[in-house]
Amino acid sequence: MNRLRIRTKITIWFAFAMIILAGLTLGCVLMISDNVVQKNIKDSLVETVSDNIDEVEYYHDKADANPDGDKDVYIQYQRGYLEIDDDYLDEMNGIYTTLYNEDATLLYGENPIAQATGKLNFSDNEIRSVQYKGSTYYIYDRSLKGEGLKDLWLRGIVSRNQGARWMDSIVILSMWLIPALILLALAGGYFLAGRFLRPIQHMIQAASGIQQGQDLKKRIHLGKGQDELHQLADTFNSMMDRLEKSFQAEKQFTSDMSHELRTPVSVILSQCELSLEEEQDQQAYQDALHVIKRQGQKMSAMINDMLTMTRMEQRTDRIVMKELDFSLLCDTVCQDLCLLHEKGIQLEYRLTKGIVVWGNEELLRRLLVNLISNAYRYGKENGHISVVLQKTGENVLLSVSDNGYGIGKEHIDHIWQRFYQADTSHTHQGSGLGLAMVQEIAQLHGGWMKVESEEGEGSCFSLHLPLK
Repeated sequence: MNRLRIRTKITIWFAFAMIILAGLTLGCVLMISDNVVQKNIKDSLVETVSDNIDEVEYYHDKADANPDGDKDVYIQYQRGYLEIDDDYLDEMNGIYTTLYNEDATLLYGENPIAQATGKLNFSDNEIRSVQYKGSTYYIYDRSLKGEGLKDLWLRGIVSRNQGARWMDSIVILSMWLIPALILLALAGGYFLAGRFLRPIQHMIQAASGIQQGQDLKKRIHLGKGQDELHQLADTFNSMMDRLEKSFQAEKQFTSDMSHELRTPVSVILSQCELSLEEEQDQQAYQDALHVIKRQGQKMSAMINDMLTMTRMEQRTDRIVMKELDFSLLCDTVCQDLCLLHEKGIQLEYRLTKGIVVWGNEELLRRLLVNLISNAYRYGKENGHISVVLQKTGENVLLSVSDNGYGIGKEHIDHIWQRFYQADTSHTHQGSGLGLAMVQEIAQLHGGWMKVESEEGEGSCFSLHLPLK
């Protein structure tokens, strides 16, 4: 069963369900039909006997009867005659109507079960049943009213098996019609299953094409639609979009990482080769070791930043969030970094007290340090840096602004990318991951970053976080 195609499985289960449904339906039809047939037999019995009542009349003189010359039947009865009109139906569709007097003497008609009803008393306007030779018969009596008709009865008799012929017709029709309908439904179900599953075949082909050709640009095109398969195709396409972006990002990251590590590795190797090639004094060896140390620290910082970024993106480490005093955290960072006095830059800060957020203390500290360090790195000689923390409605706003070199408009949308450098005219120390890490930390805390900058005038980086 597991080796069968889904289309075949659906058709088999559909056929199984149809057969069970058809069997139940046929059983219900036969049961209901039998009840209906028996009711129709009884109604026909009552109707036939009631119609025949009007066809029996009594006349004192035979000459007074049959003025229209019909072929009526006359039976001498008491001091006159009983006229049985030619419209009298003594047998029709298996229903027998007989004429009796009060002492059960048969006057006219045929009774096929006379032996069973000979001692059966008359009961006006009541349907009864009797058994005769293993069969059931319905009996219906009506007393005649009118002059000379006293003590006369019409008795209708019909076999319950009279409906068997109708039931046989129903069964034969059902035995032909139901299988034909099942086959027609199976053919339609097989066709519809193929159409409904066609999008899945497209997905298989697209996935196979991606697997064989490594082409992440392949997509599933089903046209317009809102059913589950169209939703699945849209989800698959969205997944492939994200996969393609991730793959391109990984390729770019590998390329950028290789490029960024090449320079410090080359410097370290050149210093080692130079020191080993020829004898040098102690100062030259110390200078070489300082260069190697500095490049090694740069590589270490870059690798640590990269590991931190990867852990945040993949959530491999459990990041502990808690309620923390963001004002106190910012105050501590600013007090530490204002002691740097790099390039004569002055750090000023204005912090609203008592601002509490929900977050990770180490990551938020890293975010602020990166922003301030970035402002120092790209600041002008004797410039200034301003850090402001305040509430704005339901959010917290932390801004770090400077009057440094600024960022060109063509670079604004790219500064959050890893290893992207907007300023290539100045040499600055850094891993190239600072702003990318800032963006990731902000998003991890449910916030976002905004930057406003004018080239030659300075920049302002703003963090927006929800209040606790």
